[in-house]
Amino acid sequence: MLLEFRARNYKSFAEEMIFSMIPAPKEKGLDYSVLSDRAGKKTYRGLSSAVIFGPNASGKSNIIGAMDTFRSIVVSGNIHPADGAFSRAASSLKLVSNCHRKGDATAFSVRFLDHGLLVEYALKADLGSFMEKDAPRKILEERLSVNEKEIFCRHERLEVKLPQAIRDYVNQGVRSSIMEQLCEIAEGSLSDTELFLTGGFKSIFAQKLARAITDWFQRRFLVVCRAEDMEPQANFMATQKTLREAARAFGIPENGPELGSMGEGDAPVSDFRDRLPPAELLASSGTAWFMRVFPQVLRALQSGGTLVMDAFDASIHPLAVMNIINIFHNDEINRHRAQLIFATHNPIYLDVTLLRKDEIRFVERDDETGDSSLYALSDFRAVKGIRDRGDTMDRYFVGRYGAIRDMDFAPVIEEIMTEER
Repeated sequence: MLLEFRARNYKSFAEEMIFSMIPAPKEKGLDYSVLSDRAGKKTYRGLSSAVIFGPNASGKSNIIGAMDTFRSIVVSGNIHPADGAFSRAASSLKLVSNCHRKGDATAFSVRFLDHGLLVEYALKADLGSFMEKDAPRKILEERLSVNEKEIFCRHERLEVKLPQAIRDYVNQGVRSSIMEQLCEIAEGSLSDTELFLTGGFKSIFAQKLARAITDWFQRRFLVVCRAEDMEPQANFMATQKTLREAARAFGIPENGPELGSMGEGDAPVSDFRDRLPPAELLASSGTAWFMRVFPQVLRALQSGGTLVMDAFDASIHPLAVMNIINIFHNDEINRHRAQLIFATHNPIYLDVTLLRKDEIRFVERDDETGDSSLYALSDFRAVKGIRDRGDTMDRYFVGRYGAIRDMDFAPVIEEIMTEER
């Protein structure tokens, strides 16, 4: 369960951007949207969903891109892009830094709960200036805490601690009496671009813990920047029967060509990608969405993952999206505490009877500096009478919450037409 993600000096976010999934202190109502889990003796609460609004080029995609970049760095174990190791959004890392903050470090951090562990992992690195080619990259700081106990700090020097909270995750042979020598060995083998988490910490100190953390990033932090780049897939935990039933509920004909020649029965779906037609030949973009995205929804629900997607609702009916949101809000179905985060332009999700105010986020970009800022509807002072979708939507369109831009293309087009005449 994701609790918080932070990024600084990333593309349009010059200052620190805090994306919190922790319920706002004074926000009440729709309690079914709030998840809870334990780590040690403490109980932590997190939101089951969040929707991000904002005009084009405001920075919505940069939030998801920051998550994707950090995820790719942790999974690959290095701040240098490597062929096949990085996703599309993080493939080059040449565009990571904010264009106005030359020479400043880029920083990411995440706080999440997984299998009884509260993990806080932070990374600060010099990735060069915006669009700078062949810049020497260097990790400046790396920190890990578990259950609010510091495990290691890599800053001016390396410090490693192994508290009782992780005693079951420590490598055999690691004892307090030899910690100083092990730290010297680990510090001597540090690379400027390699993560200590996936390098020396994993091999010398706590392989099981490092694997648990990277497993969350790889299997339960499901970040999709561009749904159209995903291949249609059906190699997920479902039977042929349940997949056809889901497709029928979505509106895809049961015997249509979109699902390929699967056959019938309750046999598990393994991988029939070779029997699927290319996405561009499917009947509609909505059908293509189903084949690409629905498996990710199911994967998140089955694993207790956090699904983050840009334009999640593109090409599908809003009622279908609302139904999926309600599934994430349903404790009986969402037993593993999965979460859904997506960016949208559709104001229908401003309905405060569907989402809590702290689940509705806005991104605004300053016209003078070009810097983006993120905030929630719950940050605004309570306004008497805001109880239904209409009030919230009306106030958004008149600029009450910002994150909206007046557009008038008529003068530009009129000038073009005049020049043509």
